[in-house]
Amino acid sequence: MTFDAVLFDRDGTLVRDVPYNGDPRLVEPMPGARELLDRLRATGARTGVVSNQSGIGRGLLTRAQVDTVNARVEQLLGRFGTWQVCPHRPEDGCPCRKPRPAMVVAACAALGVAPERTALVGDIEADVLAARAAGAHPILVPTPVTRPEEVTRAPVVAADLRAVMALVCRKS
Repeated sequence: MTFDAVLFDRDGTLVRDVPYNGDPRLVEPMPGARELLDRLRATGARTGVVSNQSGIGRGLLTRAQVDTVNARVEQLLGRFGTWQVCPHRPEDGCPCRKPRPAMVVAACAALGVAPERTALVGDIEADVLAARAAGAHPILVPTPVTRPEEVTRAPVVAADLRAVMALVCRKS
């Protein structure tokens, strides 16, 4: 299937996960990230990021620090059509924090695409569940933090971002 938009989790998916990262110098793209994003953009697909950032709610990061890290991600990987960030802690019960769907729905609205024509690429089950709850198509790219049972339950699993390319890129 081809998609009108592909959304990405940030930490562990687009860039190496540095817990509560507020330092743009620590941003390191995952292998294949730039290649995949360049290909998506060349074929007309819209791109966005949906990212839980509980460090803000926990007082470990400021929103300005997160925005600076996000700007560095864009310097390295190119511009995204939307950034949706949940600043809340898990115990806050907000509607935006993955696995809830609000960030995915908001990203689709910002990009002008229907959730059913959108894929969400992430590294943990919260990403999969958020995509499903929003009506989007989840793609799990496991990392060492992904639990084996999450991989088993995921409807689509890709070994890495290069493997995602075959699943989401339009033929040109």
